[in-house]
Amino acid sequence: MNKKLRIGLFMALLLFTSLPFGTAMAEEEVTKKEQKQVLNIAHRGASGHAPENTMAAFEKSVDMKADMFELDVQMSKDGELVVIHDTTVDRTTNGTGAVKDLTYEEIRELDAGSHFSDEFTGEKIPTLGEVLDEYRGKSGILIEVKSPSLYPGIAEKVADELTSRNMDKPNNNKIIVQSFDHDFVQTFHSLLPSVPVGVLISYNPFGISDSLLSEFTEYADYVNPNKDMMDASLLERIHSFGMETHPWTVRSQEAADSLLQLGVDGIITDYPDYVDPHKP
Repeated sequence: MNKKLRIGLFMALLLFTSLPFGTAMAEEEVTKKEQKQVLNIAHRGASGHAPENTMAAFEKSVDMKADMFELDVQMSKDGELVVIHDTTVDRTTNGTGAVKDLTYEEIRELDAGSHFSDEFTGEKIPTLGEVLDEYRGKSGILIEVKSPSLYPGIAEKVADELTSRNMDKPNNNKIIVQSFDHDFVQTFHSLLPSVPVGVLISYNPFGISDSLLSEFTEYADYVNPNKDMMDASLLERIHSFGMETHPWTVRSQEAADSLLQLGVDGIITDYPDYVDPHKP
């Protein structure tokens, strides 16, 4: 290409981008490049639409195109990893008693769906292994271990479930493990350092100090606080320490929109349909 032709093309490009249409296209291109991918994480599955922590809720999450779903893990009396939020079965099933005092067979007999609606009567409490087998490759899975101090050896059992399925490889299976028990998180990280881990933070009006964030950097990849703690300053500080954040739990469109505008890395929500980073 000769020099005159190159100059002519350059001038034409300048003229094009100076026009309203050209400017709009250029701005749109910048917007696309700057657009942040916010992970849509279905809390206990799409629990606003189906009974929490059931296969129906996880399937609904996939149908609604959430990037990941979150689930809760505890351990039965006979050592089976079961997917349930509370330390008792009372709230979400037709049974009573502590999870740790019931065998897997006793837990399996419970109805975990009818409390939500008759449509889901007969839904069962699944095992972690069942969920991993069904949804590996279909969805990311955020595993929250509940009350690990009640269940000696639970860190090793969760690690075994992942390694036995070759799901402990970095950036391969979209698995994250998290807990409010930060000692557990450190223990799990020491067992499977290739699996990303997160620390959950309950609401604290005093926020999260830099010294605590610095401690988290020694083992955690994510700092996931109550959504009411999240603001631009906390987001900036978490990022400055090299970690990401997935606030919880969004149950309104207003809360989802606020976090999307803030630019968080992911949103944990009962309603995956509230989280759409591409809408105007």
